[in-house]
Parts: sequence; structure tokens; C-alpha cells
Amino acid sequence: MSLPRVSVIIPALNEEDSIGLVLDDIPKHLVNEVIVVDNGSGDNTADVAIEHGAKVVKEERRGYGSACLRGLAEMDAPDVVVFLDADYSDHPDEMNRLLEPIFKDEADLVLGSRMLGEREPGALLPQAFFGNKLATFLMRIVVGEKYTDLGPFRAIRMDALEKVEMCDTNFGWTAELQMKAPRAGLRTLEVPVSYRKRTGVSKITGTISGTIRAGYKIIYTIFRYAFWRPKE
Repeated sequence: MSLPRVSVIIPALNEEDSIGLVLDDIPKHLVNEVIVVDNGSGDNTADVAIEHGAKVVKEERRGYGSACLRGLAEMDAPDVVVFLDADYSDHPDEMNRLLEPIFKDEADLVLGSRMLGEREPGALLPQAFFGNKLATFLMRIVVGEKYTDLGPFRAIRMDALEKVEMCDTNFGWTAELQMKAPRAGLRTLEVPVSYRKRTGVSKITGTISGTIRAGYKIIYTIFRYAFWRPKE
């Protein structure tokens, strides 16, 4: 029996030094297409991605969520979607950990948890570590789901993704999905994934202003969707 069709979406902003490494490590036998969404890069991110076999689309409206939404609009009818960062902090070769529970029909959404996996010293900055702790604590109170991380490496069945009606255009994307998933009745599973120091400086936790803006938006998102329910 053939495996489900898998599309990988990689939002990217000025990641020319890392995007090739990410693309080369994706397990090709599991994936049908890889879409790199160039979110307004001023370097050679798009050219490098094309050289390494990815389909590249552009999204000029800045924001992680905007890039994800653009990628979703460009997919070729997948059964499963994987979201992956372009900075090479995640380990693309561990993608099977996320896909296997979906292939076995044990989960609809699989989250790669950096808290449960092996982390290179210094890979997860203190502000990101404590921000994750606070966000997942609030989620447990609001929706009763015992998450450990808001990590970006995640896989979801396409029919499940359609149920949660994603709309956030920036920092709230990951929190939105994790808030809506329990309300939509999705079977969610966390699996340990490895994490290393990213290539280059983070656009979010690498600056004070980015950290503050992201933290505010994530907390706002948690309470915004506290009473969300899917459409009948």
C-alpha cells in the first residue's frame, strides 16, 4: 500500500546559509514535495532553495503565519503537511518520528518537542525556554492539553488542518494550532526531536524587541482562542 502524500512547507527569510542544509537532510523517500516560502528575503535564499530541489514561492507580506498560509495555498493535494524551519536548528532527518504516528493512524497532529528531545547546549535561548514554559502552562489551564513545547517542527493530516481554520499571520501561528486542536477533536501527540544552535541570528528570540513582540502575541493568541469552536 502506498504511503500518504506528504508536502513540506518551509517559511524562510534570509536563510541562504542554512536552507540548503535543511533541504539536503529531508528524507526524500517520505516526501512528495517541498515548498520554500520566501518571505521577502534580501539574500540568495530563493536561488539556493531552487538549486537544492525545492519549489519556491514568494510571500511579500511579512510574518511566519503569512508564509505558512501561502505555502498551504501552493500545495499539490497532500494527505499530510509538515512544517519545518529554515534555520537548520531542527533535524529534518528525524521527520519520520512525526510522520509514523500519522501513517499508522495513531494521531492527527504530531508536534516535535524540543523539551522531550536532545538539545545542543545553548540551542534554546533562555527567553525561548521560559517563554515555552509559560505558554504551555497557560494552555494547560485554558484547554487542558499537556503540551511541553511550541516547537515549529510539526506534522498534521490535511483534513485535520482544514478543521482548525488557521488564520494567524505572524508569531501566533504555532499557538493558534495548539489551542484549536483540542477544540476540534484532533488526536495530538508529542514526540521528542533533537535541536541544535541555529545558523545565523534568530529574527524573534535573537533580539529584545522580537522576544517581547512574540511573547505578547503568543499570550494574546492563547486567550483569543480560549473559547474557539470549529464550524459545524
